[in-house]
Amino acid sequence: MSRKDTTEEFLNSLPELEEGKTFAFSCHPGVKCFNACCGDLHLMLTPYDVLRLRKGLGHDSKKFIHNHADVSSTSGVGFPMAKLRMLDNSKRSCPFVRDEGCSVYENRPGACRTYPLGRASQMDSEGGMIEQFFVVQEQHCRGFEEKKEWSSGEWLKDQGLEEYNEVNDRYMRIMTRARKAGIVLDEKKLNMVFLALYQVDNFVNFVKDMNVFVRLDVSEERQAAILSDEEACLAFALDWVELIVLGSSENLKPKV
Repeated sequence: MSRKDTTEEFLNSLPELEEGKTFAFSCHPGVKCFNACCGDLHLMLTPYDVLRLRKGLGHDSKKFIHNHADVSSTSGVGFPMAKLRMLDNSKRSCPFVRDEGCSVYENRPGACRTYPLGRASQMDSEGGMIEQFFVVQEQHCRGFEEKKEWSSGEWLKDQGLEEYNEVNDRYMRIMTRARKAGIVLDEKKLNMVFLALYQVDNFVNFVKDMNVFVRLDVSEERQAAILSDEEACLAFALDWVELIVLGSSENLKPKV
């Protein structure tokens, strides 16, 4: 069975939350299981997760990755990935959970924001994303006994997921295109992609030191934004990764 067939079979097997349907859920210190889900996790950190978390903590990327992330690469294509390192205790607790709740709540990862929904996505034939939502109702969770009703759209908006999904889907599209093209990153390109996407603060310095803009068609306005705002720099980094890995990018062109 091909990867495409396997993905479609998986998506079709999910208990999809139909449009117009709602679910009851709320999580707060008054819920009996409060904080119970914040441990023993295999929580992948996307580039945008890392950017938001380390800026919220006031850490540079080197310190954050050293203290909180385990780095690996995707099978097949070799793109970098990061996973949040749990504490070495009996509960394998999240390093940011406290008795009173999440200490990084404002900048918590996208996966934490999405819960109790699950989001499955894949790229369509035109390069867009097909997304599907389903409710993840774990046995221990008492949040489903609360009365507040949500549609999937209401929940995602309330949790501030638009920016997270936009950046994360862009990375997924690049990886999917690379996989379809049979591209496998060598060590040099893997390190370059890791620098650009997971170490945006250092990538800014790379852009300056290597005079990257000299070789690219980037407006002065965008150049200024890239050098002064890390979220703008991450958007540029995704364009740059697309260009160096796939050979072309809709948003970034070499100077003629």
